[in-house]
Amino acid sequence: MAVEFLETVRKFCRSRAFWILVASYIGYVTLGSVVLMALELPREAELREQLRSLRVSFLDSNPCVQSDLLESFVEKVLFAKKYGVSALDERSLECNYDFTSSLFFVSAFLTTTGYGETVPISDEGKLFCIFYCMLGVPLTLLVFACMVQRLMVFVMRRPVRYVHTRWGYEAGTVALVHALLLGALMITFFFIIPAAIYTAMEGDWSFLESLYFCFISLSTIGLGDYIPGKTRSQAVRQAYEFGTSCE
Repeated sequence: MAVEFLETVRKFCRSRAFWILVASYIGYVTLGSVVLMALELPREAELREQLRSLRVSFLDSNPCVQSDLLESFVEKVLFAKKYGVSALDERSLECNYDFTSSLFFVSAFLTTTGYGETVPISDEGKLFCIFYCMLGVPLTLLVFACMVQRLMVFVMRRPVRYVHTRWGYEAGTVALVHALLLGALMITFFFIIPAAIYTAMEGDWSFLESLYFCFISLSTIGLGDYIPGKTRSQAVRQAYEFGTSCE
């Protein structure tokens, strides 16, 4: 069967449909880039201008501060921010590598989500992550695949078979309705409810931003622009990060 599959793939790659698929994909990527540029470039220019005006205003209001020293300070702050260390007094004592934070980091690492908010600082930590994930990522994929295979029996096949044999409805219709209901449940329990929880827990997240975080996380894109448990008002950060890791 594997030989037949490879032969089918080989024939497809040699056909005209393959080049149509490649051209369509290139066009799709190009369209996405153009749309994103049109949406984000004006906002980026606006934010850049705000920062420039703020810097000029700050130097004018504080003539004792030298411009080069301010640049050096900002660079060090941004460098520390890259490693998840905040310069703010309210968050300067927060640890990024206590157990729950490390668990959150490892979960994001093994699922290839990789938010990028917290990264290893030491060379030893970077080296450990390389060897740890060489085994951990395939193992995670294997565990997920096995779990999906076991759940498919109880979630997909048995309910459809039960309704089909018990009430005599057509199997195709039952499968379609079941798929729609299952999709609605997944959206509710993996997107709507978690987004509502994040909106309530994170003081400055809107529902759309929370929904965006859920999608970015579950799709393993993990841009890192939104990280739960990092707000100043987070009083139960460790339990919060642990719950997010389990999700």
